[in-house]
Amino acid sequence: MDRPRLDREQTKALAETRFVRLFELAYEDGTRYFVASRREREDLLALRDEAELADALPDAVSCCLVLEIEGCEPRMVLFHEYRYPTGQYLLSIPSGLIDERDAAEDDPLVAAMAREVAEECGIVLDERDTVTVINPLLYNTPGLTDESTALLCVVVRRASEQELTPAGAEGTERFDGFDLLTRDEVWEVLRQGRDMRGNHYPMVAWAGMTYFATDQWRDADQGADA
Repeated sequence: MDRPRLDREQTKALAETRFVRLFELAYEDGTRYFVASRREREDLLALRDEAELADALPDAVSCCLVLEIEGCEPRMVLFHEYRYPTGQYLLSIPSGLIDERDAAEDDPLVAAMAREVAEECGIVLDERDTVTVINPLLYNTPGLTDESTALLCVVVRRASEQELTPAGAEGTERFDGFDLLTRDEVWEVLRQGRDMRGNHYPMVAWAGMTYFATDQWRDADQGADA
């Protein structure tokens, strides 16, 4: 089936702020649709053709962060981050927007993810660690927004326990403690559908926990080492 034809001239911004904009998409058949986006009008995904969409850079990166300490069972690193739209601290995985510096790197996804892990967890990645792209672009809520994230897997190997700290957090970011969970503990959170505090959690956290609990991270890690 053909895609609905967008009237580019009539598509317009209704509200603009520093971080988010509201657009009215106008279609030639008279359909109107409202979209929230982080992008400028000229960069809206709705205005791109399929070939351009295939190579689009996501807005953000998120990762399943695995900590391997010698002599210990691998654990997934999660934390509680305040999410303003919900008014709660939600169980979260390292995530953040791709900035201009990241976009200029040879591998923007890996560069952005390494920066976010350092800022939100205090872990500076080095040659012992592996970073694997699980999926380069996933739409978050395509009925409301064109916002997207890449999902990665980061495996950190250390000889002793790491001190985790969100000391690099910026702006409105607020954190309330880390949870280092084993595979069985992550499975329990998945079964419950709520975190250890009884709160629901974001879909991207569910995706990262599922990736860890099903041991897919081990295959990705072995492939990265090969």
